[in-house]
Amino acid sequence: MTPRSPSRPTSRPPRRSPADATRQPAAPSAEIVTRMRRLAEYIDAHADEALPLTRLAREAAMSPSHLQRSFTQVLGVSPKAYQSAQRLEQFKRRLREGDAVLDATFGAGYGSTSRVYEQVTGGLGMTPSAYRSGGAGEVITYAVRETAFGHLLMAATARGVCLVEFGDDTSTLIARLADEFPNATLEAAEDAAREPLDAWMLALDAHITRDGPRPELPLDLRGTAFQIKVWRFLLHVKPGEVVSYTELAAGIGHPRAVRAVGSACGANRIAVLVPCHRALRGDGSLGGYRWGLERKRALLDRERHARA
Repeated sequence: MTPRSPSRPTSRPPRRSPADATRQPAAPSAEIVTRMRRLAEYIDAHADEALPLTRLAREAAMSPSHLQRSFTQVLGVSPKAYQSAQRLEQFKRRLREGDAVLDATFGAGYGSTSRVYEQVTGGLGMTPSAYRSGGAGEVITYAVRETAFGHLLMAATARGVCLVEFGDDTSTLIARLADEFPNATLEAAEDAAREPLDAWMLALDAHITRDGPRPELPLDLRGTAFQIKVWRFLLHVKPGEVVSYTELAAGIGHPRAVRAVGSACGANRIAVLVPCHRALRGDGSLGGYRWGLERKRALLDRERHARA
């Protein structure tokens, strides 16, 4: 007799559909959300200490792997990345309050001065001493003019435009400039110094009110390395187009940093020239805008009309 070949299974395991592969995990429970937020507060209070995952897991009464997944799902970043951000904020706050760089380094929990520039400079977008200076030793020239969107202040250093602000009156705008650059010498533009600022402001006014081209002005971008990534990405979003905060986060290589992207848009000092008004929430709603939602809506409406 010819031996019988082994029988084949009569059914196969079901194939996974593309939808299965991209299905989002279940939303965390309210209890997990509360526990993770409490843990975030714990990290805030101990950001200058060593916080290995095992220590955090004991604090949260969870396994390390469960904690890692839950924290990332609720906060959008890993516990390590969250602590790094909080430590950086401590470091920056100490610099702003007048600490010497060395004192701020160790006070924020950085273990050595040899590594602080490697770990911190990328997050400041400039050296710690330059960040602390608040514009010390620089001369910033500014001018104010009225536009259809209210008073407009433009300020520039020798490198380019460092601030463009909308506001309701000149004195408030000058006070904001002083807050942003507390140690710089601020000078109202006069005579020859006013000419380039006037030309730039006229070009910007024409762009936002009469559908003129966006003026290609030199920009002096100042912010964290992350913020500058966000702003540079926005410079490539064309008039009449919009991008969601989620798409923006993915575009700069930080897909989970959606909330941080929104904060970077809010920290943008250069209205319209860095077009953060083109960033919206995922549902298409406006989100926030440093210069007021009515201005954001009007800018978008004008750009869409010009493109139609």
